Amino acid sequence: MHRTIRAAVCSVAVAGLAFGLSSCSEAVDQVDKAVDETYEVTYEVTGKNVDSIEFHGGGGKALEPKIESVSKPELPWKKTVKLRGIMPAAVMPVAADPEGAQVACKITYKGKVLEEQSAKGLVTAGGCTAESPVTG
Repeated sequence: MHRTIRAAVCSVAVAGLAFGLSSCSEAVDQVDKAVDETYEVTYEVTGKNVDSIEFHGGGGKALEPKIESVSKPELPWKKTVKLRGIMPAAVMPVAADPEGAQVACKITYKGKVLEEQSAKGLVTAGGCTAESPVTG
C-alpha cells in the first residue's frame, strides 16, 4: 500500500517537474518576446595565439542564441553586435598553445564594462558572459 502511494506521489512529482521546466522555457520565450528592446555591446579580445572566438551575434532566441565564430582572429579583436531582449552578451576566445597562452576578453555597453576576464595557461578558454542590460 505504502509502495503504491509512494510510486503515485513520485509520478506526480516527476510530471510536475517536467511541466515546470517546460513552463519555465515557455515563460522565458514570452518574456523575450515582450522585451523586444535591442541593445548594442562591444566585444574585445586581446592576448596571444588565440585560435578562435565564439560569440552571441544577435540571432536566435534568448535560451538558444545564434553562435558566431571567427577562426584565427587578428588581435586585438573587436566587434559590436546588436542583441535583443533578455539575450545575454557572451564572447569566448579559445587558445591552445604548448608554450602557454594569454587571453583576455571584455564586454562593454554604452562605455560601461559589463564583464572582463583573463586567463593564462597551456589550454585557455577565457570567456565573458554578461546579463542583458535591458532587464535590469
